[in-house]
Amino acid sequence: MHQRTLGQTGRDVSVVGLGTWQLGADWGDVSEADARAVLEASAEAGVTFYDTADVYGDGRSEQIVGRFLADHADDGGAGFTAVTKMGRRMDQVPANYVMTNFRAWLDRSRRNLGVDTIDLVQLHCPPSEVIDDDATYDALDELVTDGVIAAYGVSVETCAQALSAIRRPGVQSVQIILNAFRLKPLDEVLPAAAAADVAIIARVPLASGLLSGRYDDSTVFAAADHRTYNRDGSAFDVGETFSGVDYRTGIAAAAEFTALVRSTLGPDVTPAQAAIAWCWQQPGVTTVIPGARSTAQASANAAAGLVGPLPDAFLDGVRAIYDRDLREAIHPRW
Repeated sequence: MHQRTLGQTGRDVSVVGLGTWQLGADWGDVSEADARAVLEASAEAGVTFYDTADVYGDGRSEQIVGRFLADHADDGGAGFTAVTKMGRRMDQVPANYVMTNFRAWLDRSRRNLGVDTIDLVQLHCPPSEVIDDDATYDALDELVTDGVIAAYGVSVETCAQALSAIRRPGVQSVQIILNAFRLKPLDEVLPAAAAADVAIIARVPLASGLLSGRYDDSTVFAAADHRTYNRDGSAFDVGETFSGVDYRTGIAAAAEFTALVRSTLGPDVTPAQAAIAWCWQQPGVTTVIPGARSTAQASANAAAGLVGPLPDAFLDGVRAIYDRDLREAIHPRW
């Protein structure tokens, strides 16, 4: 699989990584055996970048990733980079983003991951005031100096937040929602990140599964799945669920996307693989982190890292679907 350097860290990571939210919670139940099998299948397929967070299953995802890393220690860690996120274990108000809490959160994550130094920690969609505050980065710089973390970045909800983080010299990565239904980051964020040598980690590449083309009006998600309980944004930012796209609108747009894949890429590339390849082939993107609940999904997602250059007919078609069906509702919001 293609590799790209993660910001200025010197670490090379696979262009398709693995997001592990679903291994902790909020996507229905996943046994530890199944979670571990997903990690191993991803590694076998060439994935070297693993993204987790301290709140995924209240630490369960970090722990599973940590045991996976420990079992691969004898082979030099297989070149793996494991990154986590912090900041959602308390109310997301500026007063909570202080060094005392940073150290407590990171000590817990280091225990969960079984490491002394975390490869990269990301602030987990904090308020804009935190992203704009000099004190935030003074604290993070001190944690790098102390060896608690090797590097830091920011996971954001909006393009404005991304641009603010990119301007900070110590920020090595920005994680942002980017997919065929969320094109706004292409306008300013990706060019700014490339100019500043800041990694872009593209999350929600399948729009919570919409872009796989497997859902329709009759699809039922588990009660514990955020695709059921957060469609109105009552639990967290609605942009994290179906990328903020109204479900019925998304189903219709996904059908158009599937037809576009079939007409321009042929039968050998699935809609999900096309969506993932679209993400990592955008100039400025370092890696994309689809989730997977099965070994088949993990292997198929990783294979998207082998898809050749996408033709203009496909790229133009993605833009046309967005402009016609989604731009008016999505573009102004994030």
